[in-house]
Amino acid sequence: MVLTRRTVESSDEDTGRDFLTVFILGFLTMIMGLILVAIATIISQGASTSIGGIVFIGPIPIVFGAGPGSQWLILFAIILAVLSVIMFLILRRKPGITRV
Repeated sequence: MVLTRRTVESSDEDTGRDFLTVFILGFLTMIMGLILVAIATIISQGASTSIGGIVFIGPIPIVFGAGPGSQWLILFAIILAVLSVIMFLILRRKPGITRV
């Protein structure tokens, strides 16, 4: 069995690769969402429509929308904001260090 030590350079390369992977997955998720919205718009001709969006600046959501479904958008934005703050706090902790 051969034991190897990880160097700082390989750690930096792994971090860069991980960032690129998450970035590409996020971008593909956005594209799939846009395609699903376009398909839903084509299918639901004649039905009532609503439009809206959420823009996050840090953990703070900026919500805009119009139509009968805008209340759900606001609720969804609040839930996402709370989850993003929780994930930030969880991922910010360093392993092995307990704060009192």
